[in-house]
Amino acid sequence: MNTEILRIDEKNADSPVETEKLRRAASVINGGGLVVFPTETVYGLGASALDFSAVKKIYEVKGRPCDNPLIAHVADARDICEYAEITQTAERIIGEFLPAPLTLVLKKKNSALDACCSLDTVAIRVPKNKAARKLIGLSGAPVAAPSANLSGKPSHTDPEYIIRDFDGMVDMIVCGENCEIGLESTVISFNADGSLNILRSGHITREMLSGYKICESAPELRGAPRSPGMKYTHYSPDAPLYLLLGSEAEITEFVKKEMRRKKAGFLCFDEFLGHFGENENIAAIGARGDLAAQAKNLFGALNRLDALGLDAIYSIMPERTGIGEAVYSRLAKASGGKVINV
Repeated sequence: MNTEILRIDEKNADSPVETEKLRRAASVINGGGLVVFPTETVYGLGASALDFSAVKKIYEVKGRPCDNPLIAHVADARDICEYAEITQTAERIIGEFLPAPLTLVLKKKNSALDACCSLDTVAIRVPKNKAARKLIGLSGAPVAAPSANLSGKPSHTDPEYIIRDFDGMVDMIVCGENCEIGLESTVISFNADGSLNILRSGHITREMLSGYKICESAPELRGAPRSPGMKYTHYSPDAPLYLLLGSEAEITEFVKKEMRRKKAGFLCFDEFLGHFGENENIAAIGARGDLAAQAKNLFGALNRLDALGLDAIYSIMPERTGIGEAVYSRLAKASGGKVINV
């Protein structure tokens, strides 16, 4: 397949030149094709959410399990009510947050989005990214768009990694900037008593949702998951990944010892860099207290280490507050829960 690479200026998405580029991308989606495009979270692999054949291509290209539902992206919060039933709590959430890196799992109003999910619910969101919303609006229909990565591998926030993995596999790649947030959207669902379930943590944190009752027991998984990120292993590099518990000195000593024994990589805070000097196998994701930087840089660092053909990757344990909870959840899934107490 000949993939068209289209580079856009996201900051000027409303200009005539950029609008025409996005119109071309929308025509590919309308024609049943696949388009990779930037959002504020990670790059998405998009197809018309109303086209079963196009959505099937997403699963085939990603190697994604067929019972893992897709998120439908719409251009405006007002579009949600066309496809889903909005509860009183959901209406409050929509008014307070959207557009945002936040996905709502709602009961379907009709069968229009059955291609995204065969259940009675659908995951739906309005991206914050202006270029993404414009592309969806020009498409004239919801766009199904999981993260643009091979199933189970780290998500992509850098257009150059997108080209590496998807050139020749999709119809078009729309290259913008590195993604602003760097982690997939928070996913929430709603209970009959008005409470929320956080199905996947993200930029919209538990603290930001503190004005709502949050059900602390996770919904039981029976059969197909109701949203992405609930059932399958995700974000894993080729090399086994281990989370490390210990002091800075203990972790540093352990990693140096492992690096003498084998080709090992280290995902760390900026504060560790002075202990290792110039070493391409070290990837820092931000200062210890800068949770937003850690979120933004996580997947880029994982992808860079993954490209080195390492025997093992060791990672610091992030702080589990605010968006740090989302960083931790990605690393926990990527490691398969493997923790070493050094």
